[in-house]
Amino acid sequence: MSQTLPLRLHHHAWITDDQEVNRRFYEDVIGLPLVATWTEREVLFGAERVYSHTFYGLADGGALAFFQFANPEDQEEFKTDVHFTPWRHIAFKVEHETQEAMRKRIAAAGYSEADAYVIDHGFCVSLYITDPNGLMLEFTVDHPDVEKIEAERRTTAHADLARWLGGDHTSNNHWR
Repeated sequence: MSQTLPLRLHHHAWITDDQEVNRRFYEDVIGLPLVATWTEREVLFGAERVYSHTFYGLADGGALAFFQFANPEDQEEFKTDVHFTPWRHIAFKVEHETQEAMRKRIAAAGYSEADAYVIDHGFCVSLYITDPNGLMLEFTVDHPDVEKIEAERRTTAHADLARWLGGDHTSNNHWR
């Protein structure tokens, strides 16, 4: 049976309390261009809502999107208030040069090692930073042998999961 997969991430949406602070972070520090701002007024969920919806572009045409409501009650109602954990994040593939340029802009903007840090996962090297809205971002540079690594993991994915669920928690990350 043939399975059709989604083509790409269209956008990932989040709430922001300050579109300009958000713009400075995404455009000036991270380097994602503001590609669209929609200003809307429509009836949603039983009430008229007035909001702006901004999009920051990715190379593949996808985007990160952010809502801010004009009415403080609407802003509070739809605010994304979740328990922060570094395990909840959105990750982007980048080239080494892009990651290095981001690191320089992040440092120049005054972020410390505690705010933005790098982890070598073996199969990739990731730069992590939390945006002004509490959304953790990961910018990942793949290992030079990424095709070989992905092929191996794809071949053993079901068996690895079954093994782990069965109680064998031995690492299968030979690249770390």
